[in-house]
Amino acid sequence: MEKNERSTPIPGKEKEVDIINIKGIEDIGYVQPDSILLNSLTPEENTQCQHGLYFQDGERRVDYILTYHIKKPSSSRSNRQSSRFTDNAFTRSLRRGTARLGRPPPPQPRGDPEVASQDHSMDYHEDDKRYRREEFEGNLRDMGLELEKDEDTKTPGVGFVKIHAPWHVLCREAEFMKLKMPTKKVYEVKQCSGVGAKINTLVNKATEPLHPNVEENRGQHVKHLSYAFSREKQHLFDLSDRDSFFDSKTRASIVFEVLKRTKCTKAKYSMGITSLLGSGVYTAAYPLHDGDVDGENVEPNDRKLLYEEWASYSVFYKYQPIGLVRKYFGEKIGLYFAWLGLYTQMLIPASLVGVIVFLYGCATVDNNIPSMEICHPRNNITMCPLCDRACNYWKLKEACGTARASHLFDNPATVFFSIFMALWAAMFMEHWKRRQMRLNYEWDLTGFEEEEDHPRAEYELCVMQKSLKKEHKTQKPTEIAEEPTNKWKQTVQSAMAGLKLTEKEKLTCRDRLPAYMTNIVMMLLMIGVTFAIVFGVILYRISITAALHMSNNPTTRSNVRLMVKTTAAIINLVVILILDEVYGAVARWLTVLEVPKTDRSFEERLIFKTFVLKFVNAFTPIIYIAFFRGRLVGRPGSYLYVFESYRMEECAHGGCLMELCIQLSITMLGKQLIQNNLFEIGIPKLKKLIRYIKSKRRSFQEEEREKKLQRYETDHFLEPFAGLTPEYMEMIIQFGFVTLFVASFPLAPLFALLNNIIEIRLDAKKFVAELRRPVAARAKDIGIWYNLLRGVAKVAVIINAFVISFTSDFIPRLVYQYMYSPDGSMHGFVNHTMSYFNVSDFQDGKEPMDPHHLGYQVEMCRYKDYREPPWSNTPYVVSKEFWAVLAARLAFVIVFQNVVMLMSDIVDWLIPDIPKDISLQIHKEKILMVELFMKEEQGKMQFIDSMTPCDGKGRNNHAPIARSRSIPHTHSHTHANNF
Repeated sequence: MEKNERSTPIPGKEKEVDIINIKGIEDIGYVQPDSILLNSLTPEENTQCQHGLYFQDGERRVDYILTYHIKKPSSSRSNRQSSRFTDNAFTRSLRRGTARLGRPPPPQPRGDPEVASQDHSMDYHEDDKRYRREEFEGNLRDMGLELEKDEDTKTPGVGFVKIHAPWHVLCREAEFMKLKMPTKKVYEVKQCSGVGAKINTLVNKATEPLHPNVEENRGQHVKHLSYAFSREKQHLFDLSDRDSFFDSKTRASIVFEVLKRTKCTKAKYSMGITSLLGSGVYTAAYPLHDGDVDGENVEPNDRKLLYEEWASYSVFYKYQPIGLVRKYFGEKIGLYFAWLGLYTQMLIPASLVGVIVFLYGCATVDNNIPSMEICHPRNNITMCPLCDRACNYWKLKEACGTARASHLFDNPATVFFSIFMALWAAMFMEHWKRRQMRLNYEWDLTGFEEEEDHPRAEYELCVMQKSLKKEHKTQKPTEIAEEPTNKWKQTVQSAMAGLKLTEKEKLTCRDRLPAYMTNIVMMLLMIGVTFAIVFGVILYRISITAALHMSNNPTTRSNVRLMVKTTAAIINLVVILILDEVYGAVARWLTVLEVPKTDRSFEERLIFKTFVLKFVNAFTPIIYIAFFRGRLVGRPGSYLYVFESYRMEECAHGGCLMELCIQLSITMLGKQLIQNNLFEIGIPKLKKLIRYIKSKRRSFQEEEREKKLQRYETDHFLEPFAGLTPEYMEMIIQFGFVTLFVASFPLAPLFALLNNIIEIRLDAKKFVAELRRPVAARAKDIGIWYNLLRGVAKVAVIINAFVISFTSDFIPRLVYQYMYSPDGSMHGFVNHTMSYFNVSDFQDGKEPMDPHHLGYQVEMCRYKDYREPPWSNTPYVVSKEFWAVLAARLAFVIVFQNVVMLMSDIVDWLIPDIPKDISLQIHKEKILMVELFMKEEQGKMQFIDSMTPCDGKGRNNHAPIARSRSIPHTHSHTHANNF
């Protein structure tokens, strides 16, 4: 189109599209009388725009889409409605234009009075939304964007506004956003030399089959020097192909930036795109995907390439094309998948070591002296009942299976594995910082600083309400009582006054105090709910254990512990999955109450609340089993009871580590299989099906089967992008499972690795094929998630120290071997850890109902504890061995924590955050940039000197004027030649 070309809607029976070019239009929606009519395109000319990626002219690319609801016309007024749709742009513009000039609007066509009265109330809100859309779209046109409407689509009830950013808008916004773009200047990237080069060559050849088949993985020995785009320095950039200079991702982010800045000010409150979406003025806003991913005759595009080389399960063994992911989705999403890929790679050595530790436990189980003593056939130790009345005396050798299984996870190798995983976490964090810096260099993010976001619509609304409330209080009573003669003028004046006050007003802590108090109370309440549910599961275990011991089936009685542990763990898993969804909604509601100013502040507060609630929800049952179960029991004859009826449960003789392993494995595997995989696959497909049903596509799907939907219609039925918080959150919780209790479950890294291999491709497929294309967001790091990772890694050291010292029998075994063993071996350890109890000291009504269950009268029974025997001067008092073991446990916690922390800090210190080669390349870029501008400055001076006359005496008086006039015209050409 020419520069000042304007167009009216194209009349047609099958299509009605408003093509509006904003250049030259001064009034909102007003079409100049000299507008011309575009001819309909021929089928050959329209081939490019058939898929909805271009405007109807087939030249201007669709950069963004806004959708809105179209009221379905009834049969009694179909003619009127279609007529209104056909002429809506012109008539509304004319109506507003005549109103501004003080002339009455043109008369509306008359219809049935009864129908009109019924339609009046129904159309009121729709008209209000339509007027807001018209104002907003007019403001968008004033900002330089070009719009095209399409209301006659195969998606009934939905209208589409296609937005195109012309070249001058792209340049202007790129300069405002300080986008770094590649210049014409290229330089050679320094490669390793000597031994390092040979090693890199061998590694590249060995890993060649693991690289995806995309252009970014080709060897690149040169790099374009990047510089923040400037309209004054366009000669620095290669603008030979303007259509591809700004890719689709960048164009969409530029349009989104314009949308965020554009406001509707004629309403009662100033409304941006977020408010317009929230109030239903628009139903959706999204950029378009580049094309289809499958089907016949699909043109090659980045989306299709990502689907084949990244989102397919058949390439699970390959590296991710991170550069292409960043090119299509932006830096923020690219960083997430780069972090996820590195985390998955780092799980490989952790999984190998964990499997070796587990195999070591399997290989040494037959040589473990304590379990051999428990399983010995001649073992005749009689144990005290595990519950009151219903439980009987039992033989220690019945715990043989539990003791042998506990050794698989409770052996000296687990201590080594805990230290290894602490160092692994430190190395992972350092490796990620180096990887992040490398990506910042490759993606031209060095020196990028995130600017403060635009205030959120909800924040502006609250500030506006506060401002108007303050203005209302200071207003004179006579002004309040005065009846306005021009309501529209009053609305505009109040809105503009509110805007002026908004610039001065802000929400203070006093304004947010009720929200803060609500947050504290609700967070404590939700944590209390978690504790209450864990307590309820404890009561379930206690009551079910007593009930199963009363069973007449000997098989049931012999497997009571296994059945109770497994069912309780499954109940905990179901509760965790349910509460995860509830806590996510509660955290979002609490964050909305706080009214954060910016989207970044909103996201960080939401992440923190969600993390706290979900972390407590996932790990409270595990923490109870690890540190509290079996320690709040008491002793025979003086047990601790809950509600005076339920005796607190105790651990099996092999310790609580086996039960901790069962709970941890079921919770981890269940969350990964059900929540992370099934939910991610099933819920998007279910929502997509619901949207299809709501849009009533099924009613016309048969007749439209052969007709292809436009690109923007297809994307409309995809799931909206909800942010990266759910993706990061599930990985952070998994990181907690891998590191926090790894001493009790060495196979956790292996299960996490297997899950992540699927998770990467699942997330990739979801982003490429199931979700609308998100707006590209720039970011140089993963934000608050890195701090959460560091916090979890630090806490993991402390928790593993307590698990080894208090939950396992590692410390008691060491104390016995080096202090109490007569020959320095583990023989006699089992007998050393058990105390005696005289059955005559049972409380009334607490003794077993069948005291002769073993076939003889029991006088003494044993229980696991360090207490004085009943024949001592201080019966049942904790013995000196107890204090010796406790002192050793506390000493181990202190030593383990400080040694591992010190080793982690050494790793942090030894590994630099910035790779040396990247640091050299960044320095080289700075030098080249200085040289580039120095060369440009020299070119300017040479040009000025060449235009200056050589003879000083006979200088032409008009020469300076001619020189000053000629410089601007030849400025860019001269620079380009000098460059």
